[in-house]
Amino acid sequence: MLQTIMGQARRAIEDYNMIEEGDKIGIGLSGGKDSLALLYSLYNLKRFYPKKFEIMAITIHPGSDTFKTDELEKLCKNLDIEYVVYKSDIAQVVFDIRKEKNPCSLCANMRRGMLNSVAIENGCNKIALGHHSDDVSETLLMSLFLNGKIYTFSPVTYLSRSNITVIRPLIYVNEKDIRAVARENNFPVMGKCCPYDGITKREYMKDLIKSLRHDIPKVRENIFGAIKRSDISGWQIEDKSKDSII
Repeated sequence: MLQTIMGQARRAIEDYNMIEEGDKIGIGLSGGKDSLALLYSLYNLKRFYPKKFEIMAITIHPGSDTFKTDELEKLCKNLDIEYVVYKSDIAQVVFDIRKEKNPCSLCANMRRGMLNSVAIENGCNKIALGHHSDDVSETLLMSLFLNGKIYTFSPVTYLSRSNITVIRPLIYVNEKDIRAVARENNFPVMGKCCPYDGITKREYMKDLIKSLRHDIPKVRENIFGAIKRSDISGWQIEDKSKDSII
């Protein structure tokens, strides 16, 4: 199963030109199954991929007492992967100071900003995130239903302010396959630490798609296919079969 995920990651990387020769990629390692699948995929891929690149892992510690990185540190040491833990005050700001009723957006924005800064400080020109195909579809529905916009994140995003590129190699991978490979390979998945885990708008969209599958078995595949065929920025694949004009 890990080989399958690696193959899907490689296809996404090549479809969207995610990796170039000499890249140093900072992997956002949250401790969840998705980021661990991404870590293993890029770790194994770099050993035989024709374009040489480096990886390191970065964890943004939210500052809560329940968030422990011991197993992640052990894993990266065993794999000989450079690992940085940045201890932040996100939990205090979001829950104690701001007392956010809907904290996910602020938390995500703070984590992204810190991840970008740490990656740049450590010489990375790219950041890899563990978003999978279900995340792509759920984000589209969240944007459509909650904001009235047809949007989802792109496979590759260039951040001009920080001069860093975000890549998402797992966009072709289903969450159920990541869950299976995490079990099969005993990934050191970190337990849920956020009090809002399981009650977010994303979880609502996940449950909605799951319920729709009873009557429309391929609804997930249809949503993802519609995104790939759409005009949403960043999702167009260059046709490599066309001959170049001399």
